[in-house]
Amino acid sequence: MNAIEIRNLEKKLGSFRLSLPRLDIPEGFVTGFIGENGAGKTTTIRLLLNGLFPDAGEILILGKDATGKDPSFKKSISYVGDTAGFLPMVTLEQIKSMTRPFYPQWDEAEFQKLRNRFDLDMKKQFKKLSRGQQKQFILALALAHHPRLLLMDEPTANLDPLIRQDFLGLLQDYITREGMTVFLSSHITSDLDKVADYIVFLHKGRLLMELTAKDELIDRHRIVKGDSELLSGAAREQLLNFSDNGFGFSGLTRDFERFQALADGRPFAYDLPTLEDIFINYVKGGKQ
Repeated sequence: MNAIEIRNLEKKLGSFRLSLPRLDIPEGFVTGFIGENGAGKTTTIRLLLNGLFPDAGEILILGKDATGKDPSFKKSISYVGDTAGFLPMVTLEQIKSMTRPFYPQWDEAEFQKLRNRFDLDMKKQFKKLSRGQQKQFILALALAHHPRLLLMDEPTANLDPLIRQDFLGLLQDYITREGMTVFLSSHITSDLDKVADYIVFLHKGRLLMELTAKDELIDRHRIVKGDSELLSGAAREQLLNFSDNGFGFSGLTRDFERFQALADGRPFAYDLPTLEDIFINYVKGGKQ
């Protein structure tokens, strides 16, 4: 079953246009949503949350029409973004009290467990928390009602490495224990290297790469390096993008076995790419 289904989605904002003919997000996994600034990631998530309405197309969330008048699907989802939107002077206890009634499945014991884990003082005003503590509090609110779907937009931006590691570790625990689906938009591709099961690439409002299993995606690509003479033959055509200084080259191939055959025994080095390597080379190479 899919947690999210998008069909023929169109949204225009000024000169920007988002166009998603088809996108299915499988239930029970982490799907990483990658794209440059302005690619349309936040616009997509706002459409999923009813913060924007599409000009055309259909969005189903947990089997329900997210573009209609019935917002009941929101009881089964949570959102964690880069900014919270809470009034700065309000205490954590007040925020929790205002949030709790919206979720019939609210689990106070679960919230208290998370509050204790993060050592949060509920009497404190939200503005007096550190950036990391604010994110921890928001995550505790998001997880306390056992959501089936968690939408995240740059959730670990500006967090120190220790808090980011704990944040992602907790996320993995919940996914394993509760079968929660996570749709995670992030510029920090190293986070997605760690936790994502599937990857979607968005570029200038369009899908640069449709849903792909992360391990499969990485496994079929290689960063290759070698003597520049390798670029004079058919092996060059197997590179999505490359740089060459006249003495040697470095590039990305999406068909390593084919590149290896065309190298015809000439030596070269290779390594597995990161998601960032793949995305950057696809964008610069202008290929799909």
